[in-house]
Amino acid sequence: MPLTLDTYRLLGRSGLRVSPLALGTATFGTEWGWGAGEEESRRLFDRYIEQGGNFIDTAATYTEGSSERLLGTFAHGRRESLVLATKYSTLRRPGDPNSGGPHRKNLFASVESSLRRLNTDYIDLLYLHVWDFTTPVEEILRGLDDLVRQGKVLYVAMSNVPAWQISRMQAIADLRGWAPLVALQIEYSLIERTGERDLIPMAREMGLGVVPYSPLGGGLLTGKYSRADLTGADPAPGESNRKSFNAALGMLTERNLGIVDAVKEVALEAGHTPAQVGLAWTLRNPAVTAPVIGARTLTQLEHNLGALDVDLTPAHRARLDEAGAIEPGIPHALLAGDHLRRATRGDLTIQPRG
Repeated sequence: MPLTLDTYRLLGRSGLRVSPLALGTATFGTEWGWGAGEEESRRLFDRYIEQGGNFIDTAATYTEGSSERLLGTFAHGRRESLVLATKYSTLRRPGDPNSGGPHRKNLFASVESSLRRLNTDYIDLLYLHVWDFTTPVEEILRGLDDLVRQGKVLYVAMSNVPAWQISRMQAIADLRGWAPLVALQIEYSLIERTGERDLIPMAREMGLGVVPYSPLGGGLLTGKYSRADLTGADPAPGESNRKSFNAALGMLTERNLGIVDAVKEVALEAGHTPAQVGLAWTLRNPAVTAPVIGARTLTQLEHNLGALDVDLTPAHRARLDEAGAIEPGIPHALLAGDHLRRATRGDLTIQPRG
């Protein structure tokens, strides 16, 4: 059945209600050489809110701080009805070693800066943006808990962190009575499914809602790339440099274009665009709470919101699942095999929980 932005979902093991598509605002501001200016950003924000959306995603360093500043202006008068999520840990001042990282000093300074730019006295959801393998987890968790107790942050979460570290942190938070983690933001799409090995099962077990970014696989699932792009040729004058960016990341591969072919076939049969089908696959995944969608124009946003109307048939879903399937790896493949099943269960039939 079709979804709407006001068909709210609970975020992880919290009572927080969020829209099934979050509005990503890394495109708010033009400091990075692309994106939307203030007027167009306002249109994107207003349209998302008008449709019932309430979940807004930003970060301390998106467009050099312009994303948060614009959101602070746009949210005026309706702040309480919004769920504002921001992130900390990326370097805020080049050359200053303590203006980046997940440690306590940067955590508190980054949050204070975000509060000023967002023109608010609290952040609904704060992510640790990027793990850097330097700060003890107890320091991170205690700092996050202190901010929650102060009322400056309501919920805490992780982004781009190894699964074993997150599960460890959740256990420590539970044992010490600190603020629990409620969300996990990772890259996840038909193109990038390696999170299915450990991160997504861990999130389900530990009570974290999954909020995927790049649900269109860096734009590949829009269907605008072809095998001619495998040559890696530079874009023509005036052409978007996204092609070169994707090529540098290793996104333009025969395997990925094969997935795009399957998406195009399903889109044709379903009467939707490839982008809408690609988004719908992630949106309808029971392991996912809310994919983050970004847009530079109102037309792009409207198009992406059309994914809410896509209800994939079981046959379509199976075809897409097969096209983007990954090897489960060790130990998952071994544990799922018949040999170990017989070794641990014999001929017994044991019903799983739930």
